[in-house]
This record gives sequence, C-alpha cells and structure tokens, in this order.
Amino acid sequence: MYQPHRSLKLIEMFRAKPYQGAQPESAEFVFVGLDANYDAAIESSPAFSRVLEYHDDGIAFWSRHKVHHPFLLAGYRGDGQHYHRNFARTGFEPEDACRVSFVELLHIPTVGISQLVAEDLDFAHLDKLNALIQLGAKRNVFLSDKVVRLMRASGHFHWLPKPIAKQILPQLHKVGETTIYQHLHFANFGAFQARMTLEAAAIARLRTGSPHFSL
Repeated sequence: MYQPHRSLKLIEMFRAKPYQGAQPESAEFVFVGLDANYDAAIESSPAFSRVLEYHDDGIAFWSRHKVHHPFLLAGYRGDGQHYHRNFARTGFEPEDACRVSFVELLHIPTVGISQLVAEDLDFAHLDKLNALIQLGAKRNVFLSDKVVRLMRASGHFHWLPKPIAKQILPQLHKVGETTIYQHLHFANFGAFQARMTLEAAAIARLRTGSPHFSL
C-alpha cells in the first residue's frame, strides 16, 4: 500500500515523464526503484523550484548544478539525501548525465512510508519497463532485492530469478547486450556500508568500461 502525493504539479510531471534523468530508452545505466517519495510539504520548500527544474530536464540540471539530484544542493534539508549521496559514490559525473536514468516501479509520486504490493502497480508501466529490458540494447539495469521481489510478484518479468544473497553486484540476467544486476538499495547504511562501497566501485568500473568481477 502507498499514499499518493497530493501535489498536482508532481503528479503532472510523472504523468509526462515517468522517469528521472535521461530517457530510459537512450540510457546506458538504468536504476530501478520502488517509488519516488517526497515530503508532504515539498511545494512549500525552497527546493521545489529545483525539483521542477530537475524533472523537466534531468540532463541539463546535472550539467548546470554539478550534482545529479536537487536533494544534493546546498541548503536542502529533508529526506533523500542519504540515498543520493550513496549513489554519487558510484562516480558518475555531469558528463555522464545522458547515460543515467532512474525509473520507479510505481508510476506516480508518493508521500510517507510505502509498503508496495503487486496490486499497487500499473501494468502498462511495467510492460514498458519489461520491453525496455527485453530489447537487449547496450544497457546495464540495476535492481535492489526488494525491487526484484516485487517485479517477480507482478508476474510481468518471468525471466527474472530470485534475489541472490551476499554477493557484490551479482548478475541476475542477460538478454542481448542488456545486463541486469542486483545491488543494495542506496538508502542502506551502517552494517551494509562496506558492501555498498564495494558495489559502488564495481559500478564505477562498469561506467568506465573496466572489467567487472563478482565477489
């Protein structure tokens, strides 16, 4: 279950572009999450204009502000910073902006804590994600274990195996030139930090075209 965000502006943005950053079809690195979660009072935040700017053109935003997401801008105080700071450790730079896309399984923005189940998802949106992967273009797709479980529960990704435990960025599937990896969710911390550091380094090697080794 989830609570849809009440911001009509956010909802309109997601209706027009159900992704963040580069267009998924043109991206080489696609990070699939559960839902895009925002503070209930985001419209009254000084950062909201930057959020709108980011959703309008994530590539230009990254090039202009030198960070990949508005939650990393100086002055922002709110949830989401930890996730995006961990993502930044993967080493992607503004010149990589056209290569990176963020896609959520849920097609609309949310507020509060979500506990998504398969019935919450929009099947047309899932079909587009499945088609993107099955196309087999030169692309790396990254899924957390919770994302894997929900994708499997939806019944739209029959090719997807169960999550793999205790490996660094294990490869779940490959179709054509598309490789699907499992990673720790970027919001993890504490006991998971050492493994996240190793995974960030592995993703960085993929970014530069260096060989990837599973540990």
